[in-house]
Amino acid sequence: MEHLKEPMTFDGPSYNPALDQVRLTGQIKRVFTCMVDGKWRTLQEIHDETRDPEASISAQLRHLRKIKFGRHHVPKRRRGDEECGLWEYKLVANVPHVQQSLF
Repeated sequence: MEHLKEPMTFDGPSYNPALDQVRLTGQIKRVFTCMVDGKWRTLQEIHDETRDPEASISAQLRHLRKIKFGRHHVPKRRRGDEECGLWEYKLVANVPHVQQSLF
């Protein structure tokens, strides 16, 4: 995955590097690899490709917006009946980071 900037350091009140770093790094790599083609996908569709939990996918999409994870653009929009609350997302890779080999 060549569009993320290392070192990837996660944080948060329940984050324990010894327990979580490898797992979260794997998740963000899978989500990025799935989404880098720029296609719109729901959390369920990303889950179908990565097998990661939807809540984790949502968190990783938020991480991808952060400077330390590449400051990528991750827009969202409603899909289908607006009253159903189904959202879809796409990744627009931050061009300066595209040429860096990070994984």
